[in-house]
Amino acid sequence: MTILVTGATGFVGRNVVEQLLAAGESVRALTRDPARAALPPGADVVRGDLAMPETLAGALDGVERMYLFPVDKGAEEVVARAKAAGVRRIVDLSAASVSAGLHTSPVESVVEASGLEWTHVRPCGFMANMLQIWAPAVRASREVRYPFADEPMNLIHEADIAAVAVAALLEDGHHGKAYTLTGPGLVTVREQVAAIEAALGERVRYTEVTREEARVIMKAQGGFAAESADLMLGFVEYGGAAAAGEDGYADQDWSALMRTWPDLQEVLGRPARSYEEWARDHVADFR
Repeated sequence: MTILVTGATGFVGRNVVEQLLAAGESVRALTRDPARAALPPGADVVRGDLAMPETLAGALDGVERMYLFPVDKGAEEVVARAKAAGVRRIVDLSAASVSAGLHTSPVESVVEASGLEWTHVRPCGFMANMLQIWAPAVRASREVRYPFADEPMNLIHEADIAAVAVAALLEDGHHGKAYTLTGPGLVTVREQVAAIEAALGERVRYTEVTREEARVIMKAQGGFAAESADLMLGFVEYGGAAAAGEDGYADQDWSALMRTWPDLQEVLGRPARSYEEWARDHVADFR
């Protein structure tokens, strides 16, 4: 059985590839740039782009199951091509905000309408999102400058998201399920920095700044930090939610995202990994 992993070089996709290989599965990994993918040698790395469905023909050949990274446009054609190629099961990456009723997912609707076996994986915020924002500063000056010091966040380890996706890909009994995935409990920015400090075994300063100051810092940093600054700091809408006010909270009912959902424990038979575990797993990135 060949399993296609799209978005294979992303935080979750890379873990899906690694965990499927560890389970002894045949994995085909889709990426726009195979030369830079740096995926495990056991993966069949192929070129393709979900935004250009016509590039998927070779990648889909002989595939029975598929991990689907969210695609902004062309989801209908992507899923139609997958079905025509013989794919029978799709596990798609969605978001916990769908479960909370804060927005809808067109990709979920397309997958459900396909007639294939499907499972939606809906994680809350990724612990790894802050890696791209904080790691450069921690490496350079052992300091994090960010707002919202003591506001609680519900974050999840990317390896846990992948583990649920892999279970849904390999095991029966997950068809028609939507799994909302959260971490083991809420964690503040201050606590996150403390966990990174403990993992490094070195002092890491935390300096709280305003949203406006953080925006300037992130825009100057470039890359993901610059691209995500307005969204992460609440200056623009997310999935139809109103723009955030001065305290950083959107004018919506976010309470559903502040609880610990049981889905991960029920699927994996264990609790979610903690932020402290995540920091230890990524200590080299901060070093």
